[in-house]
Amino acid sequence: MALQCGIVGLPNVGKSTLFNCLSNAKAQAANFPFCTIEPNVGVITVPDERLVKLAEIDNPKKVIPTTIEIVDIAGLVKGASKGEGLGNKFLGNIRNTNAIIHVLRCFDNGNITHVDGSIDPVRDKGIIDTELQLKDLETVENNIGKCQKQAVAGDKTAKRRYEILLQFKEALEQGRSARTVETEKEERKLIADLNLLTDKPVLYVCNVDEASASTGNQYTEAVKAAIADENAEMLIVAAATEADIAELEEYEERQMFLQDLGLEESGVARLIKAAYKLLNLQTFFTTGADESRAWTFVKGMKAPQTAGIIHTDFERGFIRAEVIKYDDYVSLGSEKACRDVGKIGIEGKEYIVQDGDIMHFLFNV
Repeated sequence: MALQCGIVGLPNVGKSTLFNCLSNAKAQAANFPFCTIEPNVGVITVPDERLVKLAEIDNPKKVIPTTIEIVDIAGLVKGASKGEGLGNKFLGNIRNTNAIIHVLRCFDNGNITHVDGSIDPVRDKGIIDTELQLKDLETVENNIGKCQKQAVAGDKTAKRRYEILLQFKEALEQGRSARTVETEKEERKLIADLNLLTDKPVLYVCNVDEASASTGNQYTEAVKAAIADENAEMLIVAAATEADIAELEEYEERQMFLQDLGLEESGVARLIKAAYKLLNLQTFFTTGADESRAWTFVKGMKAPQTAGIIHTDFERGFIRAEVIKYDDYVSLGSEKACRDVGKIGIEGKEYIVQDGDIMHFLFNV
C-alpha cells in the first residue's frame, strides 16, 4: 500500500538530518530497516510492539513488519507558487504525497544560518503555508469558471461543486488552509480530484535542541498556539540528538541515552508511528509457525477488502473471516487456546476490521 508522507520545510531547519535519521533507523531497533527506492524516497518499517509479542509467542520462521514511504522534498523558497527556485518541482512532489510532515526549526545555533536571519518557526510555517495556499487558490479559481457554466446549464452536481469551491476560495483568500474548511465528507469528495495541497493532513515536527527534547521550549509553544484551530498534529523531535543516538551500537546504550533525555521512545520511532496514523492507516496481523506478519489497511475497511491486501483471490472468493482480538491472543498464548474457549469471532462481509485484529480468511475461487 504505497501511501507516502512528504517531508517539507525551509532550508536549514533540519529536514535532511531528520530524513537521514530515518535512514539510520535500523541502528535504533531490531528489524527496523530502511531502503531507498528513489534518491529521495525511503521505505521505513513501522515499529510495532504487538508484532514483537506475537513473534515471541509463535516463534515463527519469518517476521514481517509493515512499512510506509517517506519522501524528502526539495527545500522551498518564497515565490514557489510562481515557479521560483524549485517551486514547480517542490509543489508537484507534495501533490503526489498523501500527507505532509512539516519540519520547523525550533532551536538556536549561531553556526547554522537561517534563510531569514532569525529563528521564528511560526513565520517559517507561514511562508510555506502561503505558497501552498496560493497554489491551491489558483487551482480552485481555474475550476470555478468551468463549474459555473455547467451549473447554469442545469447540472445539479456541478452546482453543488461550484458552491463548495466558493467556500474554499473564501478560506484561501483569507490565508486559511483548505483543511480548515468544514464540509460534509460526501461534499469533500466532489472536489477530491483537485488534490488540494493544503487539504492534506499535516504533522508539524518541531526540531529542537537536546535540552528541549522532552519538554519543548518557547518556540514549540508558539507553534502549538499557531496551529490550535488548524486540525493538525504536532511532534517534538531533536533531530541532531537522534543522529547521535543512531551512532550508538548497543541497544542498552541507546536506551540509557533516551532515559537521560527523559524519553521512553526515540523521536524517530514516534515520528514513524505518527506518520502512519496521519495516513489514516491501521494494522491487522496474521501469525503462526511459519510467519508473523503485520499488514497495513486503511481505517474503516471491511473484511473482504483487507483480505484482498493479502491476495486478490482472498477478496474475490471471500466466505468469512475468523478474528481473534490481540489481547485475547496474548493472554491465552495461542490460536488453539483461543479456539478452545470460544475467543474466535466468525465475521462476514460487513465486518469492519479493527486495529490489532488477528485475521484468518476463508475463501473459495
